[in-house]
Amino acid sequence: MKFVAPEQAPEQAEIIRNTPFWPDVDLSEFRSVMRTDGTVTQPRLKQVALSAISEVNAELYEFRRRQQMLGYSSLAEVPAEQLDGKSERIHHYFNAVYCWARAMLNERYQDYDATASGVKRGEELAEASGDLWRDARWAISRVQDAPHCTVELI
Repeated sequence: MKFVAPEQAPEQAEIIRNTPFWPDVDLSEFRSVMRTDGTVTQPRLKQVALSAISEVNAELYEFRRRQQMLGYSSLAEVPAEQLDGKSERIHHYFNAVYCWARAMLNERYQDYDATASGVKRGEELAEASGDLWRDARWAISRVQDAPHCTVELI
């Protein structure tokens, strides 16, 4: 049996500048938190992260608008509990972006390796993607102090 170690993640730090209200996203922090190795290239990671940031920001558009109307110019200014010296809302924002981006990567990983083991790994990643999408939605809800789910009667 042949073992091939995954590629090391790039050493260079890259920060994605966000819109003024939302915090910037550090791709090296994303790689560390979401355990993303060098098999995901830096350009691919940046493209997925930009998409995730855009989608999460769009989901939180009304929340941002309301907060700006109340006079808050950034998420860090919006009242919240502090975790490790940072706003709890910022923690949830990063969690939403990271989970969204990782779910997108996982869903596209299946076409990376067409062997039987690759297909099995792809199925495992697809299953994990469901959990990541859920976690992203929950984090978006927590940024807004909204419940995790909405139930409507038909």
